[in-house]
Amino acid sequence: MKKPITDLDYVEFYAKKMKEDDSLFKQQKILIESQLESSSSLFKNMFGKGDNFKSNAREYLKSIGLIKPLK
Repeated sequence: MKKPITDLDYVEFYAKKMKEDDSLFKQQKILIESQLESSSSLFKNMFGKGDNFKSNAREYLKSIGLIKPLK
């Protein structure tokens, strides 16, 4: 019987391929940096910048039920 492939197997396979071919690492780095930049831009547009960011984010999370208001 063949052992099922797990997520960890894929991670190990990809890590080996990245070690063999550094262009894969460069692609992954570009992808991650792009995602971080997009997320940062999205959250700044949703919640503002500076001191109001945390309070605006908390109010939003409360409004969608992800956090409970403090008593």
